[in-house]
Amino acid sequence: MSGSGGGVGGGAGGSPNNTEWRFNQTLRNVQGMLKGRSFPGKVLLTRRSEPLSPPDYSPRFESEHDEDEHKGGSQEGEGQAPGNSFDSASAKKSNILSTSSSNSLPDAQGLVSGARATDSARIDKFTKELSRPAVILDNLRELSWSGVPPYMRPNVWRLLLGYAPPNKDRREGVLTRKRLEYVECVSQYYDIQDSERADEEITMLRQVAVDCPRTVPDVTFFQNPQIQKSLERILYTWAIRHPASGYVQGINDLVTPFLVVFLSEHLEGNMDSWSMDNLSGQDISNIEADCYWCLSKFLDGMQDHYTFAQPGIQRLVFRLKELVRRIDEPVSKHIEEQGLEFLQFAFRWFNCLLIREIPFHLVTRLWDTYLAEGDYLPDFLVYISASFLLTWSDKLQKLDFQEMVMFLQHLPTRTWAHHELEMVLSRAYMWHTMFKSSPSHLAS
Repeated sequence: MSGSGGGVGGGAGGSPNNTEWRFNQTLRNVQGMLKGRSFPGKVLLTRRSEPLSPPDYSPRFESEHDEDEHKGGSQEGEGQAPGNSFDSASAKKSNILSTSSSNSLPDAQGLVSGARATDSARIDKFTKELSRPAVILDNLRELSWSGVPPYMRPNVWRLLLGYAPPNKDRREGVLTRKRLEYVECVSQYYDIQDSERADEEITMLRQVAVDCPRTVPDVTFFQNPQIQKSLERILYTWAIRHPASGYVQGINDLVTPFLVVFLSEHLEGNMDSWSMDNLSGQDISNIEADCYWCLSKFLDGMQDHYTFAQPGIQRLVFRLKELVRRIDEPVSKHIEEQGLEFLQFAFRWFNCLLIREIPFHLVTRLWDTYLAEGDYLPDFLVYISASFLLTWSDKLQKLDFQEMVMFLQHLPTRTWAHHELEMVLSRAYMWHTMFKSSPSHLAS
């Protein structure tokens, strides 16, 4: 993706009746901003007679829950899956459907129970699932949706992405074979002279090399020369083997959660104290291979997000605009009246999956939910983005065009902790469940 576009300008440039021109101009401007900073989120929630518990699993998965999930006053597992289970949850949500235009917020404690990924009961359940001769992936997805214990993430993520097989006896052999295959790919495509590359391959390698130092610039560890080189090898090898898209700015951000998680298997303590000197060459090779294959698996489900003109992302931006209009008409109307296009801020959200919008220490928790969603992630991203944007509904309605642009470029998320992220995910889950069972609410 070209990074030569200008910054976001007025939303009404060009002929006011030339919609296609405005759309294309906005797309070029936003693509040019991908080298820059961040964007927004706050949602309208309605006060309800009975608080909605955050889910312990993706709304896509339905199963019987252990009785102990409902003991001891725990809210864990109280969320209901749609389909056959939705009727039992509809009574809780019907009151929201009728009052979704309200500006009042529900009791936060009723919506979010905090970071539960390290609760002993949840750890026991993860341990039980991972110790099976063949992991039941639907069970693992249910557990992972609300967060994975950090030390379990490497194994859980490999399984959720289908990189590691569920069958325990086959797992080590498959990983060994795939890691060797990655080494061969690097030797074939990366470890060669420029004279052996086509002109477009040289151009792509140079773009990757330019973007690597820009990846998560606020996290010092990513400026390590060895990390930069690993990132470069992963991205270039992936791009060469995926010619339909090639390298697109923003994909560099998508590698970073995998790097952190797979490095954590070998390095102890906080990331600020990590040293690459503590890793062997074989460790680095295995980490790179795992990142490469997991990135490949992850992007397989959203290939048209990174092909020419990125039509997949454009569709999500349009759906986000429609969803916000249905949930919060006042802020939607204000954004439209000020001439701010959703593409100007939401394009990067979907392109980088909010990595640039929230503190990096929250990214892996967010990605637990992403990976648990699996093939349904693109659909659910729209609801997460709506929940994120509407976090600042009241604020946005008081800003003019330029103020909104500046605000969305420098969102006040630096001090966010797990509580704020869980609120965003809980609202997204609530709205998805609500609208999925009432599609007429999203009808044009």
